[in-house]
Amino acid sequence: MFFSTVQLGVGALLATGALAGDDQWLSPVYKNFYEFELPTPPVKEVKATYTNPKTGAAIDYYEVTITPLQQQVYPNLGKANLVGYDGVSPGPTFHMEKGREAVVRFINKATLANSVHLHGSYSFSPFDGWAEDTTEPGQYKDYYYPNSQAARTLWYHDHAIHHTAENAYYGQAGFYILHDAAEDSLNLPSGAYDVPLALSSKQYQSNGDLFSPAAETVSLWGDVIHVNGQPWPYMKVEPRKYRFRMLDTSISRAFQLWLEADGALGKKVDFSVIGSDGGLLSSPVTTNELHISMAERWEIVVDFAQFAGKNVTMRNNRDVQADEDYNSTDKVMRFVVGNKVNTPDSPLPGSLRDVPFPPNKDGIDRSFRFERKNGQWMVNGVIFADVANRILAKPQRGTVEVWELENTSGGWSHPVHIHLVDFQVISREGGKRPVLDYEKVALKDVVLLGVNEKVRVVARFAPWDGVYMFHCHNLIHEDHDMMAAFNVSSLENYGYPKEETLFIDPMEQRWRAKDMNDADFTDKAIQDRLAQFNSIGRYSDAPAIEKALEDYWLTALTGFKTTTTSKSSSSSTATTTAATATTASVSTATITSAPASTSTKSDDKKTTTSTKKDDDKKTSTTKATTTTKK
Repeated sequence: MFFSTVQLGVGALLATGALAGDDQWLSPVYKNFYEFELPTPPVKEVKATYTNPKTGAAIDYYEVTITPLQQQVYPNLGKANLVGYDGVSPGPTFHMEKGREAVVRFINKATLANSVHLHGSYSFSPFDGWAEDTTEPGQYKDYYYPNSQAARTLWYHDHAIHHTAENAYYGQAGFYILHDAAEDSLNLPSGAYDVPLALSSKQYQSNGDLFSPAAETVSLWGDVIHVNGQPWPYMKVEPRKYRFRMLDTSISRAFQLWLEADGALGKKVDFSVIGSDGGLLSSPVTTNELHISMAERWEIVVDFAQFAGKNVTMRNNRDVQADEDYNSTDKVMRFVVGNKVNTPDSPLPGSLRDVPFPPNKDGIDRSFRFERKNGQWMVNGVIFADVANRILAKPQRGTVEVWELENTSGGWSHPVHIHLVDFQVISREGGKRPVLDYEKVALKDVVLLGVNEKVRVVARFAPWDGVYMFHCHNLIHEDHDMMAAFNVSSLENYGYPKEETLFIDPMEQRWRAKDMNDADFTDKAIQDRLAQFNSIGRYSDAPAIEKALEDYWLTALTGFKTTTTSKSSSSSTATTTAATATTASVSTATITSAPASTSTKSDDKKTTTSTKKDDDKKTSTTKATTTTKK
């Protein structure tokens, strides 16, 4: 069974770094480096499908049970107690096709409450994993997912209030990979040559069980590096190109990864970065080092052709941000390169896609301080438990905003995750590094905010209205309230249809978890449930909604309608046609009215989590022309 009891004493001191050092072990000494093969999480299979008899639209149904398991980590010690999705860790990998919606029923047979966040998806607010929208033991919840974004590597993980770190650390994390035809046409490495790699860093007790993070208040960096749940594994590869989907599932550790071949000690091997949190880059970027922090995803292509018959070891730098280093945290995994190619590869394309970056925008719309005061993690002096003040922003739906994130917490770094949106990193100031070449051309949903650093990001707040979270993804900090919310205000006052605002409240009762009931699991009950989602869903409208919102705001700001989307914020060009108003059809709706001014005042903070339409109207009753800062 799963134990959440805390082992105090010396272990607790070690976990916080009080006795840490590069030569130290916090856990029992691990001696089996590169002796066990890299595990591959199972692929999740569809359990049922509903097809709308009128439209032909299909929606797939999956069931995932959250349940305890045991894993033999140290060969000479007892097993570690974990809790995983379907009883495995990492959880099963979802392979989803763009344009095919899904409902995933998560069933809680563990001992702690959970909430599931599909990280990287623009899910409606009630299905986004709001921290207080928990599923208690003996309950289940249906999560409704769009699968309508461009191909990308997403992941699903726990997001339950005050014990996200514990749940994720003990195993509640898995890959969710979205494919599309455009990416498939590029002939990138696929099948056995497309490999998800989930990094994590943990700490063990003398009996082989995990050291619990439940009592930690600052960080648990861990001294045992895992890939796909196995400490320091090896993987057999052919001398050809491989695509690796890198994901950092650690609760507190960031990495700076590089590759080292036999006989070339300290020499870093070049590889190509091709994708990020928000999907493919516009073109591959060559580098010899990859910076990845908690919850970030980067996709890389490594060509092992020149290393036939050799080993290539993935290493990690020491002195990464403010993280503690231990005896073997500079090692990650090993690739054992064979001599035979079973399936020839293709050249890496010079161009991958046109990335839909947000447009250029001067000035700063909102500033957020990630800070620590009197032992409390905060955002702008507010904690998530402060319900009356935790909504720190109310961006109008479809607007583009520049957010400045500042780390004033001292010797800590914070990977900041903004739900709902993809953003672009536009500047770094005061930290250890500039915006990296591959970071400049990436769409992101997590950005590492280093020690004493300011980072600016730009995002369009679309396609949905509703209440969403943003927070530090050091899960110890998140659990101790370094999390806030923003409310994307609706455009109902300006001609946008009321029926589009069905999903604005993350705690709306009809979408909450339910007690287990055998009657809800019959074939008929499942088909009825899928039909319900299919009939009220708006996910398929997302591309048209995003275009309508873009035109709406551009017209309001400039009096001109943009007809060409920019390729990047650094080389933005637009062809415009004179117009005084934009009419943008979305389903049965038409957006024609002038917008309200976008508020960045401090009174935005004095808002509860209420998302009733009357509240939205109160934020936008003054009709005026929106201005941009210069």
